[in-house]
Amino acid sequence: MTSHTAPTDPAGTNSSATDSGTSDNSATDTGAFAWFRTLGTKGKRAFVGAAGGWGLDSYDFQVLPLSLVAITAYFGISTGQAGLLTTVTLLVSALGGVIAGIMADRIGRVRTLMITVITYAVFTVLCGFATSYETLLVFRALQGLGFGGEWAAGAILVAEYCKPRYRGRAVAFVQSSWAVGWGLAVVVYTLVFNLFPQDIAWRVLFWTGALPAVLIIYLRRNVEDAPQVTERRQTTKDKGSFTAIFKPGTLKTTFFAALLATGVQGGYYTLATWLPTYLKKERDLTVIGTGGYLAFLITGAFIGYVTGGYLTDRLGRKKTFALFAFLSAVLIVLYTQIPEGANTVILFLGFPLGFCMSAIFSGFGSFLAELYPTALRGTGQGFTYNFGRAVGALFPALVGFMASTMGVGGAMVFGAVAYGIAVLALLGLPETLGKELA
Repeated sequence: MTSHTAPTDPAGTNSSATDSGTSDNSATDTGAFAWFRTLGTKGKRAFVGAAGGWGLDSYDFQVLPLSLVAITAYFGISTGQAGLLTTVTLLVSALGGVIAGIMADRIGRVRTLMITVITYAVFTVLCGFATSYETLLVFRALQGLGFGGEWAAGAILVAEYCKPRYRGRAVAFVQSSWAVGWGLAVVVYTLVFNLFPQDIAWRVLFWTGALPAVLIIYLRRNVEDAPQVTERRQTTKDKGSFTAIFKPGTLKTTFFAALLATGVQGGYYTLATWLPTYLKKERDLTVIGTGGYLAFLITGAFIGYVTGGYLTDRLGRKKTFALFAFLSAVLIVLYTQIPEGANTVILFLGFPLGFCMSAIFSGFGSFLAELYPTALRGTGQGFTYNFGRAVGALFPALVGFMASTMGVGGAMVFGAVAYGIAVLALLGLPETLGKELA
């Protein structure tokens, strides 16, 4: 495989950044938002498009956990069947991520991003028309195709516009839009479930998943792939392939990166799926009360994404992952084992929990992009992140089935085990801080 390394300027930054509208003196910019200013005009548009896609992806994902109690009652299903709705979404998202990764390497990042956004929006809306549990399961699975692919395409798009010194925080700000989408979903959920009967409210919430259609117009008119990447893709004979990420030179990287993604996402989706149910059923909170508690969690999540991005550029990728994996595991146990009558403690504990479980994601976009060469970047990142999402999806299902005997709070402790897996995976991966994207 032929790899091409972009020339560097004396400051160690990618000189091709000037192709995307960055001024020559941007290399010396050290302000708090230098990561954004040095993207250039095209890079800034790419950032807006990728962040918008990820935020709306979050919105369309979160409408299910927020509606889970209503859906469980409407279709008369068990907690195990309810957990399966999330698990099947994440399992199919692995396939979506692989397909999108290959597409990103072959037809470009932006075109792939548009296709994935359309896919998850259409099937989220169709979920609201489901006439049976089985139909909802199928629509939710198909939503996973777009859900799995969007992140890989968007994260790579921004990473390839970034200077190495700022890549961690720039991609982390893209990641932070997940909290924005999550917060928007909670606000709309609170309004919808107070305006409509529960049997109708969950359908209305899914129908609002049509919002991403607006983003497609912006992407089509304003966003394009990084020029140097487009040129490289058009001129190289090596287009990359799915099997290439399993060849001797990349197999170890692919294995441990997938294991890291499995641990981090197993812990995260355990919380994202079951926290609303835990607050309602075991903490006896109302719709408005649940929204208030989630507000603390989501505020912590947003700040965690942003802070984690700065730390991953200062401490390095691996140290940041290890730090927040350990803290997230400890906080899951504390949050779910607080005794009855201490809901105020849970309210305030939501902030550090949201902070740590989100800060660990901040380095993913930059780290996975740095592990693979250009020809395999989309495929490698799409597979490892979404393989981890698929296997990590087993944790919400496990919690659902164990909840019948242990209670939701007791079963959620399995999420801490997932974070332990993430720490072990770091032993097989290199540190990539400051690496040029070649």
